[in-house]
Amino acid sequence: MFERFTTGAREVVTGAHQAARDLGNQHIGTEHVLISMLRDENGTVARLLRERGLDAATARDDVRRLAGGTEPGPSRAETEAEDAAALKAIGIDLDKVRAAIEENFGAGALQLPQALPRKRGFFGRLYASGGHLPLTPRAKKLLELALREAVRLHQNFIGPEHIMLGLLREGEGLAARVLTEHRIKFDDLRTELERSLTDQAA
Repeated sequence: MFERFTTGAREVVTGAHQAARDLGNQHIGTEHVLISMLRDENGTVARLLRERGLDAATARDDVRRLAGGTEPGPSRAETEAEDAAALKAIGIDLDKVRAAIEENFGAGALQLPQALPRKRGFFGRLYASGGHLPLTPRAKKLLELALREAVRLHQNFIGPEHIMLGLLREGEGLAARVLTEHRIKFDDLRTELERSLTDQAA
């Protein structure tokens, strides 16, 4: 499916990854895809949504509010201290376990490597294996629906407009809630997106 994505559609997916990171999320959801599309100031989707009063900054703020905020969790040191206390309560001394591991496997056996190995991800791009964020099931469905929209319109490419049509068709994720809160009429937006795609294909 991804070989049919236009450059713009690929940038939507990679931009969604960045939007998720910016919000401190560990997944890529429909809301991140929406923010990514809105960040493309010259894109058709962003233009149509701006005309309806929604821009990237507003969508990002709405996502934070609707998702319950992005309060930072406990620090790694706090988490490790809590884990050590919980283990001690059941008779396991974490310091002794660490010492035994280092005695058997060498000093630094529990240390992570400085540079994580790089792997190929979406569209052949390299990423550190610890830095790749997974798509939520709803975001995967959105991309599948984008393909269905392209097939329905008899188009052999998938652009950002198809992704937006997929988002409208999915209609239940956090992105759809943001659109609904801004009283964006899905049918009207769908009509304009289809018109834009027809013009592109002509």
